[in-house]
Amino acid sequence: MIELALVVLMVVAVMAVVLGLLKLVLWVVLLPLKIVFGLLLLPLLLIKALVGGLLLLVVGPVVAIAVIGALVAFIVLMAAVAVPLLPLFFVGFVVWFLVRSNARPAPAR
Repeated sequence: MIELALVVLMVVAVMAVVLGLLKLVLWVVLLPLKIVFGLLLLPLLLIKALVGGLLLLVVGPVVAIAVIGALVAFIVLMAAVAVPLLPLFFVGFVVWFLVRSNARPAPAR
């Protein structure tokens, strides 16, 4: 049983070495392509950043106003829901106050 475990361990070690060498070879072969494509695409990335910045300057204030409007609408909605419930809250407070006042006080230590 131990021999089987050692064989499996050796197979795993050999596969790790083989895959590591394969990864190294692919990296060395593809590195020049990565550099060339990086240099070719750099102007496009700069244009993308410029367009994104301009779009943020145009759309940013509109989004900010929409978020502020949504917050105001949420607060108004919560007030519209809470105001009709105020009499119930008051009745609950009065009941709590009466029950609390009739309770026996805790002994002082």
